[in-house]
Amino acid sequence: MAPHATDPTAPSGPYEPARQPVHPTAERRETVVLVDSERTAYTDEHITAKYTYRGASVTREGASVRVKPTTEEFEFRTERKVPRLGVMIIGLGGNNGSTFTATILANKHHITWQTKEGLQAPDYVGSVLRASTFRMGTDSTTGKDFHLPVCDVLPMVHPNDITVGGWDISAAPLDEAMRRAEVLPYDLQRQLAPLMAGIKPLPSVYYPSFIAANQGARADNTLPELSKREHLEHIRGDIRAFKADNKLDQVIVFWSANTERYSTILPGVNDSKEALLASIDASHPEVSPSTLFGVAAVLEGVPYINGAPQNTFVPGLIQLAAARKAFIAGDDLKSGQTKMKSVLAEFLVNAGIKPLSIASYNHLGNNDGYNLSAEPQFKSKEISKSSVVDDMVAANHLLYKPASQMAKETGDPKAKAEHPDHIIVIKYVPAVGDSKRALDEYYSRILMGGRSTISIINECEDSLLATPLILDLCLLAELLTRVQYRTKPTEDFQPLYSVLSLLSYMLKAPLVKPGTDVVNALSRQRAALEQFLKACLGLDNSGDLLLETRTW
Repeated sequence: MAPHATDPTAPSGPYEPARQPVHPTAERRETVVLVDSERTAYTDEHITAKYTYRGASVTREGASVRVKPTTEEFEFRTERKVPRLGVMIIGLGGNNGSTFTATILANKHHITWQTKEGLQAPDYVGSVLRASTFRMGTDSTTGKDFHLPVCDVLPMVHPNDITVGGWDISAAPLDEAMRRAEVLPYDLQRQLAPLMAGIKPLPSVYYPSFIAANQGARADNTLPELSKREHLEHIRGDIRAFKADNKLDQVIVFWSANTERYSTILPGVNDSKEALLASIDASHPEVSPSTLFGVAAVLEGVPYINGAPQNTFVPGLIQLAAARKAFIAGDDLKSGQTKMKSVLAEFLVNAGIKPLSIASYNHLGNNDGYNLSAEPQFKSKEISKSSVVDDMVAANHLLYKPASQMAKETGDPKAKAEHPDHIIVIKYVPAVGDSKRALDEYYSRILMGGRSTISIINECEDSLLATPLILDLCLLAELLTRVQYRTKPTEDFQPLYSVLSLLSYMLKAPLVKPGTDVVNALSRQRAALEQFLKACLGLDNSGDLLLETRTW
């Protein structure tokens, strides 16, 4: 029998079929955005752009509100050379890790597969960078809006060029992990198997107290029971070896392993960088695997992203990253139900409608659901999901009484601000596998004491929504390592702040710079990302104002 037309192991020769067309999201484009402005300059090495950041300082004076416009001048410098990038995933053999690797290999090798709808080509649908666009302005020829793929705005790594590796407590090579996950269709798995079989996870850290006991059966690829300092040095050695062996310029370390229980924040243990490093030396039981990997990444100077809901970034780790000017981001991938919630809650509150309760029910049957069936791990997930509407509620004091008003009305100085009831339930149902079911009810007050109920049923293939987010987070984190800024021409350029809050669009519980507000509203998160990337080109156009359509 002749080999399958797109079998990557098939010999080349006179019978080699024509290459299948490449999906638009996976195309290689040589687009260069050139801004004709005295504020933007190009060299072979850098794009340098001046940007005026406009804000407003507001003061309430009795019945008056005084607003003072503010401006601050920034100069951004973006390195144009795109590096050779490697991504090291903790939990490489899980559903997300194996699907991420398989997606990149399928696109890289142009592997097509048969489905009941016909021939399917690989793609990066679901990726903001590869499958969505920004409005750049008005087409000078047609007068219509001109939209550009996000990945073309600034020089970015093409996902096909990513080298993937990482760790897992399960020793299964990735072809077995892919079959175990049951995410991708058989015809695709069959062709990917020879490429995936050679990728084997490195032994990982296993501290049983942090994940559900039901994960013990998978833990056959763990580091010896050494001290936590020895584990830390081993992980650092793995990162260095991966970078050297693959001749990489940059590495991103990404946590996609099991959800851990919350770490207890203890004075003198993890509340400062000095305490955290001492606690690692002492093998303190409250130093979690995810925090240990984070310390290793920070000490190696590579970005670290937490894709799970636990409190990986204890105060000591955030301090250490800031001291080293290393990049960190988290927490928890915002893929389906929570992303919808951050849109719908914003819509309701901005429309002047008051949600009284938001009740969310989930059931799923993958290993993530299995691990979350344990109460401590579920609690981590519940916390990350519950905070997603907080900033939207706090923004509207006409609908929700602030803490000061509640304290005045109740006489309790510790009274909390008014907030909708927010209930979250997650159940493990093996039969549905990776296909997660989410049911949400939004019960709201409308005009004259009336009520409105919105119910949503959302079914999604969990890993196929999560994988593009991992891709975007890694590619954006890499890009931001090449962006520097200064506020005075006499200053040296310096890197961005260590906490990459620009990645918030893809995260449920965004980590932000201490002392600053968390933004969960999806539209604001995307707008911030768009405006920043344009600022790196010296563009500050407010295209949505559309004054040309509103004036003579």
